[in-house]
Amino acid sequence: MSPPETSDSAFETLERAVGAALRVYSNVHRGTGHFSLASTALFEHARAVILDALGLESARYQVIFCTPSRLAALMAYLQPGVAHVLSSEALGLPLGLRALVVEAVALPGGVPFQTGGGAVKLVSPQWVVWADPPDRFEAGTPPIVNVIAFARALDLSWQWGEDIFRKKRVEGKLAPYDLHDDDLIPYTGRALLQALRERLLGRDVLVPVVDGQRPYINLDNGASTPTFSPIWEVVRRTWQQPRAVQEAVVHQVRGICADFLGAPLKQYEIFFVSNTTEALNLAADLLFSEDTADEEPVVLNTMLEHHSNELPWRYVPGASLLRMPVDREGFVDVEVLESLLRAYNRERAHGKQRIRLVAVCAASNVLGAFNDLVAIGQLAREYGAWLLVDAAQLVAHRAVDMESLGIDALAFAGHKMYAPFGSGALVIRRALLHTAPSGLDDIVASGEENVVGIAALGKAILLLQRIGLDVIEAEECALTRRLLEGLSQIPEVEVFGVQDVSSERFPDRGGVVAFRFKRVPHNLGAKLLAEHGGIGVRNGCFCAHLLTKWLMDIHPLRSLAADVGTFILPRFTAAIVPGLVRVSLGLENDEQDVDTLLDVVAKTARMPQPPLNRFLASTYNGTPFLPPTEVDRRISDFVEATIQEVFG
Repeated sequence: MSPPETSDSAFETLERAVGAALRVYSNVHRGTGHFSLASTALFEHARAVILDALGLESARYQVIFCTPSRLAALMAYLQPGVAHVLSSEALGLPLGLRALVVEAVALPGGVPFQTGGGAVKLVSPQWVVWADPPDRFEAGTPPIVNVIAFARALDLSWQWGEDIFRKKRVEGKLAPYDLHDDDLIPYTGRALLQALRERLLGRDVLVPVVDGQRPYINLDNGASTPTFSPIWEVVRRTWQQPRAVQEAVVHQVRGICADFLGAPLKQYEIFFVSNTTEALNLAADLLFSEDTADEEPVVLNTMLEHHSNELPWRYVPGASLLRMPVDREGFVDVEVLESLLRAYNRERAHGKQRIRLVAVCAASNVLGAFNDLVAIGQLAREYGAWLLVDAAQLVAHRAVDMESLGIDALAFAGHKMYAPFGSGALVIRRALLHTAPSGLDDIVASGEENVVGIAALGKAILLLQRIGLDVIEAEECALTRRLLEGLSQIPEVEVFGVQDVSSERFPDRGGVVAFRFKRVPHNLGAKLLAEHGGIGVRNGCFCAHLLTKWLMDIHPLRSLAADVGTFILPRFTAAIVPGLVRVSLGLENDEQDVDTLLDVVAKTARMPQPPLNRFLASTYNGTPFLPPTEVDRRISDFVEATIQEVFG
């Protein structure tokens, strides 16, 4: 490839590559849809690009993608001189990424320095089976798009010169720009929602299915959301700006977040981080940074939690974790909450133990239940406990006002609100911060290096506000009603959570619906939805193992057998572990998507199955014998073509 005439040409090449990746964007490693397979292949190909750039062998070396602050924490576990580090900042791109390359034998064992989703294989109440590297050290949803951009830019700089992306276009771009501006300014409410659906990246992508090709239907928004062209345009504009303009963008987005969440900056600090998992690990460090000799702190959690809001609290030094039950529809009993708070914090029934923190998810990523934050917040304040909210499944679906609800800390991520560029936030009450200023400065600098992620996050929030959270809630409620009513007509399917659309609880149920095929193993069912309908869903335990195993009535001995199996027969065990199928709606979905899903679910549920599959499905297990099909080859060709389009 000949050198480009200008830096503009390099950016145009990079933008074409990243744009192609965004058209098939989905979460990685656990999805069964075409887009998840393609994104996973692109993400793993990025590791190969890094190793190739350094001339290292994949058999010996691991590539771990992380933020600057995560890199510093991980390097503390490594011997000097054993690692190579590549930086997006050194390339001149504000992606906030480091690629740590190290021999696998040099990586530490035991509990990783950050815990949560993606870092585990299996979770039980008392123990954890940790994932193998590199997943163990990439807790939470990785910044997939940024990683792909980093690897492609590295490849281009290797060919065209290491400073090619530092030669930024400056003329006419010295002044800070307003994130509010876009070509959809005349639109608000439902009109804006419809206009955005037309601007969904990947909307026109056809994927191979058994009867030819179909437009892809993404129903895995609970894992990660795609993006829209106005957000992508903000990213394209931002990564070429001078540093002064980028700093102004970060400042603007901090104000946007504060307004969106009802968190005045005089009372709350906003830390930009890579994802919800990193935010919750940071919260655990900040909230429990002081010794309290006069009490033994307790974190009150629930059985509803995603691993990211459960595992960090297990490992807080000197603190204990107390799990509160939920009902079968996914709701916390506020009377039980009050009795626990009263016993620990007022009646002193447990000696020196005090519930210092109530850490709850606002919305379940399995059952779709939105818990009563008003009541939970009032009780936490009344009994002198802090309230932390995992809002990953909340902020793109329902309005939240931290100050009025009495929320002391809140974590969320852009990749679940249509800004999949590796930025999220921890919003925390300033009065609770006790870490030395130098430590806070390092954390702030790490998160703010990913300017494109912050800009995308800010733009996504502005679009959500212009649509209106009330409009989004009403649209989601209507689609969820249609989905549940349709599933209720398929006797071969069992739905979990609120099922009755006439229930008084239905308004508190979001567009996340978990179900099982009674005669089809969950992994085969998800595969058939992709092959017959071009539909992307998720199957398994959704990084909420405690909840899903309870819903499926998995006996502790059976759970233990699965844990042991991950060491003896890891691939076989991973295939047969119990699980469900999950559909999660997003802004891009409409009635036609729901109707197509219902049609394919009904056909899948009634497909003849051999006795073994029927038995495995009856016990919630997956099957280790996924049948190869002709469409598998065409899906592989689709994935390979995507790799070629992105990386050339």
